[in-house]
Amino acid sequence: MAKFFSWFFFFISIGSLCAVTILVYIQDSIGRPWGYGVCAGAIFVGLLILLSGTRRYRFKKLAGSPLTQVSAVFVAAWRKRTMVLPSDSSELFSVDDMAPDSENKKPKLPHTKEYRFLDRAAIKVTDTDTGITEISKWDMSTLTDVEEVKMVLRMVPIWATTIIFWTVYAQMTTFSVSQAITMNRHVGKTLQIPPASLTAFFVGTILVIVPVYDRFVIPIAGRLLKNPHGLTPLQRIAVGLVLSIFAMIAAALTEIKRLHAAQENGLVNDPNAQVPLTVFWLIPQFVFVGMAEAFTYIGQLEFFLKECPKGMKTMSTGLFLSTISLGFFTSSVLVAVVNKLTIKSPWLADNLNQGRLYNFYWLLAILSALNFMVYLVFARGYIYKEKRFAEEGYECDEEEPTCHA
Repeated sequence: MAKFFSWFFFFISIGSLCAVTILVYIQDSIGRPWGYGVCAGAIFVGLLILLSGTRRYRFKKLAGSPLTQVSAVFVAAWRKRTMVLPSDSSELFSVDDMAPDSENKKPKLPHTKEYRFLDRAAIKVTDTDTGITEISKWDMSTLTDVEEVKMVLRMVPIWATTIIFWTVYAQMTTFSVSQAITMNRHVGKTLQIPPASLTAFFVGTILVIVPVYDRFVIPIAGRLLKNPHGLTPLQRIAVGLVLSIFAMIAAALTEIKRLHAAQENGLVNDPNAQVPLTVFWLIPQFVFVGMAEAFTYIGQLEFFLKECPKGMKTMSTGLFLSTISLGFFTSSVLVAVVNKLTIKSPWLADNLNQGRLYNFYWLLAILSALNFMVYLVFARGYIYKEKRFAEEGYECDEEEPTCHA
């Protein structure tokens, strides 16, 4: 499964590389209509390939929305907040109390003592002497439903501490491109690199890192850490977070050098001037972000998919994608706040030569370092679902129905 995530991301990155090289060249050299036309054609071909394999796909039975289950457990727990919680978990409503032929019956999960307030959702409110209890899920949830919600809550700290990475990532498509516009982008006497194509460096880094990790890092890490899969998902994310800190340090140092070049050549007041500094000075920050994304993206995807309850797998994708969107949103908020606080001496001026963009990069480096320390606290205390179940003598049922939001 771990290899699947790596190569899945590898082929996504190939598409990204084509977008920032071939498509950018077509748009700049031939015209934007041709660029959009190529995109439409590629999507159409991809759709045909997808439809051609539908007969081979395996569909799992729908079991409701995971968001509904989470909401129902919280609502039921709140409604019974004044009731006395039994000290013995066997007195709570479990899947064993449900009708044998119930469609919503799930494999039993071990009870945990974390988030005990949610256990109130499973307090029995009807006579279950017959062994059959039928009641609204908004009034009473099974202990298994409660435990599944607890599993989601345990992932929230990891989810929250990965958002800042995507804030760093956002700079590669915004301010880093703005830096490139002001620098010397010529290769030789005739070829000029489009600013948007510089992202090819971090996409190219991903295409190198993924096979290197698969062929070399996994065997070495497997022997050192006694893990056949190499690094665990949380260790992968940790590596990515560290690399993102180095990316912002490299970006700050490069911006300082770029400003010095602009000052030495009297270009501070000319926003359209080309600073006599090669754009290849930006490569380190792109490479660091590329390596960081290779570790973080795959680590996040594997972590959320493996650790989410089997009846709530679609939520795993939602959790992962929400960190990306929130990361970009956080970037926008930071920019707005910095602009407001530094209005007299702007860090992010329209004319980069008059701004202090390096201070913004330093800020992100500091925030990333603080975030990494918080991440380590939660990651070290996290117990993987497989290990926790093994300690309780439970085995996950791979054929459990999957929820779709």
